[in-house]
Amino acid sequence: MKKDKHGCDLQSCMLCTLCIPAWKPALAAHRQHLTFKKGELLFREGEPVNGIYFVNAGKVKVHKHWGEGKELIVRFAKDGDIVGHRGVGSEMVYPVSATALEAVNICFIDMTFFQATLKVNHDFLQALMMFYATELQESEKNMRNLVHMPVKGRIAHALLNLQRKFGVNEEGYINMTLSRQDIASYTGTTYETAFRIMSDLIQEHIIIISGKSIAVKDPARLARLELEAG
Repeated sequence: MKKDKHGCDLQSCMLCTLCIPAWKPALAAHRQHLTFKKGELLFREGEPVNGIYFVNAGKVKVHKHWGEGKELIVRFAKDGDIVGHRGVGSEMVYPVSATALEAVNICFIDMTFFQATLKVNHDFLQALMMFYATELQESEKNMRNLVHMPVKGRIAHALLNLQRKFGVNEEGYINMTLSRQDIASYTGTTYETAFRIMSDLIQEHIIIISGKSIAVKDPARLARLELEAG
């Protein structure tokens, strides 16, 4: 991690777009611009909460320990998203880790200023509450899927979610690179099982894989697999 003089334009992230105009000079004075290299931790599970991270550019995975030597990817964050908020509460400890999937530019707000921001910026506070509620619903749905949905359905659900969130590039691939291990960690399965099912989906002409890039060739069939599994 290093500090960067460039970064947020005070127009892009959730906080910038929803704070009142009069608060922006204070935001400009208190924010910190940070950059992280691919694979670098923004924060680690179990560490005390020191602030909130707004993704200005790049992609981040949010993950936690899950069994012996395993991780479960909870969500992915992209430009404009917030990370670190899960640690805000009575314990003030990060319950998850966040790792850069590529070079990431971050706007960091320390907790004291973040709490002052909540008191002043009611639109941001309301949006944050809705964000928490939506994320809680998604987390509950994902936990239900881990328990009840077959792995093939979970992988179908994950690929469709990733395509909706990140879109596709000019070549039709999901606009982020993911290893099969990332897919396994995101769907709560083993590398071997993820590899086998992804290979099946390739053979069935539902997806295409080139390196770590994935394209959904037949979204209708993938959606049917998700629906049948649910």
